[in-house]
Amino acid sequence: MSLEISTSQPYPSSQKIAVEQIRQEHATELESIARYRRVTNYLAAAQIYLKENALLEQPLEPEQIKDRLLGHWGTSPGINLVYAHLNHLIKRYDIDMFLVTGPGHGAPANLANLYLEGTLHDYYPDLTLDRAGVEKFVRRFSWPGGFPSHLYPGVPGTIHEGGELGYALATAFGAAMDNPDLIVACIVGDGEAETGPTATAWHSYKFLDPAESGAVLPILHLNGYKIANPTIYGTMNDEELLALFTGYGYQVLFVEGDDLDAALYGAMDWSYNEIRRIQQVARSGQPIVKPRWPVILMRSPKGMSGVKEMDGEPIEGSYRSHQVPIPDPKTNPEHLRLLEGWLHSYHIEELFDEQGRPRLELLEQCPKGQRRMGSNPHTFGGRLRRDLDLPDILTYAIPVEHVAQNKTGPLKGSLLSGPEQLATYLEEVVRRNPQTFRIFSPDELESNKLTAVLDVTKRDYQWPVPPHNEKITSHDGRVLEILSEHTLQAWLQGYLLTGRYGLFPSYEAFLNIVVSMMDQFSKFLKMSQEIPWRLPVASLNYLETSTLWRQEHNGFSHQSPGLINDILNRKAQVSRVYLPPDANCLISTVDHCLHSKEYVNLVIANKPPMPQWLSMQDAIAHCRAGASIWQWASIDEGVDPDVVLVGIGDNPTLEVMAAAHILRNEMPELRVRVVNVTDLFILEKETAHPHGLDDEMFEALFTSDCPVIVNFHGYPSAVKQLLFGRSHIQRFHINGYQEEGTTTTPFDMNVRNGTSRYHLITQAIRLAAARNPRVAARASERVHQYEYILVDFRRYIQENGVDPEEISSWQWS
Repeated sequence: MSLEISTSQPYPSSQKIAVEQIRQEHATELESIARYRRVTNYLAAAQIYLKENALLEQPLEPEQIKDRLLGHWGTSPGINLVYAHLNHLIKRYDIDMFLVTGPGHGAPANLANLYLEGTLHDYYPDLTLDRAGVEKFVRRFSWPGGFPSHLYPGVPGTIHEGGELGYALATAFGAAMDNPDLIVACIVGDGEAETGPTATAWHSYKFLDPAESGAVLPILHLNGYKIANPTIYGTMNDEELLALFTGYGYQVLFVEGDDLDAALYGAMDWSYNEIRRIQQVARSGQPIVKPRWPVILMRSPKGMSGVKEMDGEPIEGSYRSHQVPIPDPKTNPEHLRLLEGWLHSYHIEELFDEQGRPRLELLEQCPKGQRRMGSNPHTFGGRLRRDLDLPDILTYAIPVEHVAQNKTGPLKGSLLSGPEQLATYLEEVVRRNPQTFRIFSPDELESNKLTAVLDVTKRDYQWPVPPHNEKITSHDGRVLEILSEHTLQAWLQGYLLTGRYGLFPSYEAFLNIVVSMMDQFSKFLKMSQEIPWRLPVASLNYLETSTLWRQEHNGFSHQSPGLINDILNRKAQVSRVYLPPDANCLISTVDHCLHSKEYVNLVIANKPPMPQWLSMQDAIAHCRAGASIWQWASIDEGVDPDVVLVGIGDNPTLEVMAAAHILRNEMPELRVRVVNVTDLFILEKETAHPHGLDDEMFEALFTSDCPVIVNFHGYPSAVKQLLFGRSHIQRFHINGYQEEGTTTTPFDMNVRNGTSRYHLITQAIRLAAARNPRVAARASERVHQYEYILVDFRRYIQENGVDPEEISSWQWS
């Protein structure tokens, strides 16, 4: 079908003529679509209310009503309207398409369509298309052991739950990236449209190359109300909405009025052809500058086809239809009859045959096989995922020199930036995996020392850019940078759940922006692992750099390690936190994370040059173990210590090593064992986390009774949480970030938070004095000396503005 719609004129001006024409030309199809919508609307309402008598073959009785009425009716008819027309669009053009539903609480609608298209039966064989199957289907919604009130991984075709609003649109764009034949339809509710993440996500087309990627068809569902208030977008008129979305860069198509089926039929048909036109010219080498992609703005009454009014109050078209419009039919006879009348208004006797089967002409409205949106292969990313082609990390090893120093031991001579070294490895990962790996970064790739990646790729951006931006391209850019962590996270989630891989490097303080999104995603992974047909997808990998310990130049606002604490509270089978102490450990860790599946991996590494401690072979062994005794840094190889010094994180480890070095030279009688932890979860008991150490291995590292001083990257509460349940935890003394910071020198951040080498030394002396008389004999003298050094340090930086040379240039020797 061809519509005469000028892209230079507002579509609303020609809408009525087009609708009338479409109604005349496609009357039979539109009647079939309307009939299909009747059955999906009925099934959506029945799921919310009925536990039996699903086809109303007897008069409705109170005992047939569910005791707990859960679900959301108001958005369901609109979802059914969209789903029905997408089905027809797929059948007309044989489209590779699936649907992302922002109002995930409208699950009754999605489930109704998945039931009719037969996808649910593929995964839940008892949900047959007959009387017995429909009874089980209707009862199962919001029922223990059945389908929850929102979408979740147990619903086929789902890559976005819609639990927390704001991320549907960006997730859809992530799914379309590098899938050139795919179109992702996305319903955005007008309540969701009020969120900041959605406001930014409208710009996603500026990062989607029509030559190499698929497309997104956004459908903004304007039904006017949230739970108890009008929506902002619902109160805007067409002229205002046209101006807004034209400014975003879209070609706006309004669907509204008395004939929604005809209007939506025409809007979708035109949208599909326009998407293909934009793609075809781009793939022919003549891309449109600033193409105007279609967006459909669909106005429909909230809860349409439902109860018009109750107790003198309007229901349809008001906020009262948002969840359960009739809340008490089980106990209120008048409301029970009202519900019964509502359900009978769909005339289901015309929609199901004598065996309780949906009539054949209804089922013919659905695509077949993998063209069904619930069966689209892209929504089962674990089936499509293939292992990355990863290089040998030994190629990227940082040499660690050895010298004779009474005995052979590592010389920590070179200061190197871990992320800078990692970038050379990532450069090769990008080169080897040009269509399955992307880096999602909030305008910080170069700031975080990953610049080498740009030697093999560039930043992707589709709109024209000013001169002298040589590292930006409109084609084949594997780096996506935008100053919206929410958008990046959602893009990445869509990319991962459709079978690909990614890395999200960011400043430490601002990954907290996406904590709730990470929570939602980790729940998705946890539930997916309990569903046998959900195969593993690639892990969500965060690289957290520009950390608080070296954000002294930006100040207090940039100093927050709180993401660690939140990940600790996620289920053990999905959560991982790594704190590699040097570049070789960092490369080994990131390589492991890119191999891993179905985890949320947090890797923390400072970007400034830091000492290198381990050769690559030693780093691999250390990372596999998760923690080890650094015998070469300990007194007498760590045997029979007076105190154990533990570094967790590269900066805290630097201070531990400096403290051990000073004690070795100035108080050799104090027997120190140095332990480094790179996998944070080894601290937890093995019964609580699969990486946790059993008691024997835990005591082998930390002894059974020796005082242990832990110098930790983040909040001390995180380590205390992990150690809970261990024996004699009172011997553990945890240092970490104490919410003390400002614009100051790097070492002063350690001093302010009690993690400096001098704090560690005085702690070690005090604790060892109780066990070692030789230490006790000099304890007072030495403690006061180091306390004086700290006082002198503060005076020095106030006068000079920098750390003393003996601190800033310190190296292990």
